[in-house]
Amino acid sequence: MPPTRQVLLSGIVGSTAYGLAHAGSDLDRLGLFAAPTEDFHGLERPDESRVSTAPDLTLHEAAKWCRLALGCNPTASELVWLPAELYEIRTPLGDELIGIRHCFLSAGAVRGSYLGYARKQFTKLLTRDTTDPVTRARAAKHARHLVRLVEQGVRLHESGEIVLRLEDPERVRDLGERIADRPELATALLVAAEERLARPGVLPAAPDRAPAEAWLRRVRAAHYTPPSAG
Repeated sequence: MPPTRQVLLSGIVGSTAYGLAHAGSDLDRLGLFAAPTEDFHGLERPDESRVSTAPDLTLHEAAKWCRLALGCNPTASELVWLPAELYEIRTPLGDELIGIRHCFLSAGAVRGSYLGYARKQFTKLLTRDTTDPVTRARAAKHARHLVRLVEQGVRLHESGEIVLRLEDPERVRDLGERIADRPELATALLVAAEERLARPGVLPAAPDRAPAEAWLRRVRAAHYTPPSAG
């Protein structure tokens, strides 16, 4: 893990952010860091992601995070839409990134990523043996993610905002349990979401890459140490 001074932004994501956490839920953390700029000058590229399990923490290098966010990756995008109390590290550059979060959004990417991730959860549902208690619990988790993704994706398409905290977590939890037992119930949700996402929304056709590019260049300038003379 990079030293704290290199971590620009990090916080608690996942079920805690959605309001779906229970007593036994793990705390999932996500963040982004800046590799020293001079590390990009040689043949070897610096690591773009670092993952640990104690605690559960995923850190993306600033450029990789920007690429993921420009594709509206639902997981990576959470980082700049967290409730304020869930941030654990906020630097000035991290706050700048939160300030330009809308520039990463685009209609096609939202439609492709949120529906794409939801369909992956549906595929996982179809392969789970729900007669086994362990796989049944996993199926319910996949189902909850499916419901969350389609609802967040539609809301983002229609409002231009990523709202992580679910309005009615119990409804999502109950619906997930029903879908885990009868995966075909998810078909109607996916079809309805696809129809709404096909209608005109408020998001632009393409992201505004200029603010992201300017921010990343400020990150590189801030994390460059000139070679010493001599």
